[in-house]
Amino acid sequence: MDIVANEQLSVAIAMIVGYLLGAIPVAERIGRRKGVDLFQSGTGLAGASNVRRTVGKKAGFFVMVADFAKGLAAVMLARGLGLDGSILLLVAASAIIGHWNSIFSRFRGGDGLASLAGVTVGLFPGFGYLSLVAAAVFSLVGHKIPYYALLAVIVAYCAILAAGTFYQADQHLIIGNGVLCGLVLAHATWGHISRHKKTMAIASEQIPSQNEVLQGRKSESL
Repeated sequence: MDIVANEQLSVAIAMIVGYLLGAIPVAERIGRRKGVDLFQSGTGLAGASNVRRTVGKKAGFFVMVADFAKGLAAVMLARGLGLDGSILLLVAASAIIGHWNSIFSRFRGGDGLASLAGVTVGLFPGFGYLSLVAAAVFSLVGHKIPYYALLAVIVAYCAILAAGTFYQADQHLIIGNGVLCGLVLAHATWGHISRHKKTMAIASEQIPSQNEVLQGRKSESL
């Protein structure tokens, strides 16, 4: 019983710390220092891509590395507590959720692509970096393709799937990593759709007001 209780305590601690690591608002803090509110600028997300667009390439690269490190640190901390196997997926998910809904940013955040890359390397230390190389190559070659960053996630997982099968890695981790990739893609896609609808709604509200101004000018001229 003591062993089970200790393991449950370790899991709980790892998940809480994993969430807090993922929730560290690196992008938002950098944006504020530069006078940019990321949630009101660009894509409206506190992530590396929005920082790159609104603040600068160097800042964007730093945020990408930091978000990657958050995900990696969460899983490696869990390993340090003696956790292994499928339990690591819970900690990985906690870190990604923390990035999505940071307690330090009024439960707002980014897409979690870089954090997903970090937890993937933490789950597969042997060949996790291979998936990053595959995703990077795809991004360089297909950067003109719409939503290429999201497609790069699929490429990265295909690399994990192939390498994991070849090296006979833990199938539960491979499947679980696929679920995490799917959740990140779904979250990002839904976010893009929601932001597009909001943009269209704002634009539709502005069009009538512009027409009213034009009509007013015409009536004044008459």
